[in-house]
Amino acid sequence: MPRLTDARKELRRTQITEAAVRCFSRNGLERTSIADITAESGLSTGSIYAHYRSKADLVQASAHTLLAKRAETLGQYAASDNPPDPDELLARLIATIDPARARVGVQTWGEATTNPAIRAIVDDTVDRMRAMVLDCVTAHLAKAEDLAPARAREHAGPIADRVMALYLAELLHTALQSPTEETAT
Repeated sequence: MPRLTDARKELRRTQITEAAVRCFSRNGLERTSIADITAESGLSTGSIYAHYRSKADLVQASAHTLLAKRAETLGQYAASDNPPDPDELLARLIATIDPARARVGVQTWGEATTNPAIRAIVDDTVDRMRAMVLDCVTAHLAKAEDLAPARAREHAGPIADRVMALYLAELLHTALQSPTEETAT
């Protein structure tokens, strides 16, 4: 059997991760089995285990994939000539919430209360996103209010905390909407 190239391996990992997110969203973390993910992805169980050791690895990969997308967007905002103000930043973050991924996120938070491996993933993901929001708010304050970087960062901390709290509240609200409500909004 021919060996997979690195690019092909990454495509396969993405295929598996996306299938896992769909299953987690539909069935919940606890009720989703590797067999469900196998059926959803169209791949063999061996292929799934060749790329991921466990469901926890799939949850972690999903979190990191989502975070990478957020990191790219937030990095662009922070580096722009006119970074968005905190209200605009929050509005942009909320506008990109995907209900299926929000459901998986909330389920992951619930699982984090009893599973130390999942808690580490959640803590890391939230901490990294908060750091990116802090960078974006710092960039906005430095440019809009002409503050020195250290002073801007000092002022940005509490604002970034509020942006994150409101974003996470909206993520929870979105996750709790039924699929019927999602299409109506």
